[in-house]
Order: sequence, then structure tokens, then C-alpha cells
Amino acid sequence: MDWLIFAGILVVLIGLGVLAQFLGWIDLSNKSTTSGGSGSGLAGIGDEVFHPTRYETQLEQDRQTMLPAPAPVAGDGDKDIYKGSVRIDVSGRTR
Repeated sequence: MDWLIFAGILVVLIGLGVLAQFLGWIDLSNKSTTSGGSGSGLAGIGDEVFHPTRYETQLEQDRQTMLPAPAPVAGDGDKDIYKGSVRIDVSGRTR
């Protein structure tokens, strides 16, 4: 009979977790595809629950360090992006 109480509590906890994920209270999606890093592991779970701003900031920092190309620097110039013509279609039609 004791195992039935334990199983019932476990089912309720899993159900609450699924409900919280569905309603957006928690986010269990895999935001970083690499293993390791500061956003993963037991400390990442603690940060997500108790320090959500720090957790999201760390995830954003991890995303920015994995950029495929370096960000432009102030002295780089315009890289010829102002050459040529630009056509903006405001008719609302899709091609």
C-alpha cells in the first residue's frame, strides 16, 4: 500500500511538470545543443528556478559566443551595403 502512495505522488509531480511546461511556467527545451557549459547541469536547473534572469542571461551569452561570424566593429565601415538599389514592394502581394 505504501508503494501506491509513492506512485501517486510521482504521477502528480510528473503531471504538474507537464502542465507547467505547457502553460509556460517552466522551460525544459534544449536551448543549447552543445554538452556542458554554464547553462546545463544541476547548477543550471537551480539558476532557472531561483535566478531566472541570471539563467536567461547566461543562455544568451552562450548563444552569442557560438555565432558563426564575428560581429562588426565600429571601424569596419559600411562593407559596400549602400551600393546598388533597393526595391521595396508595399503592394501586399506575395510572390
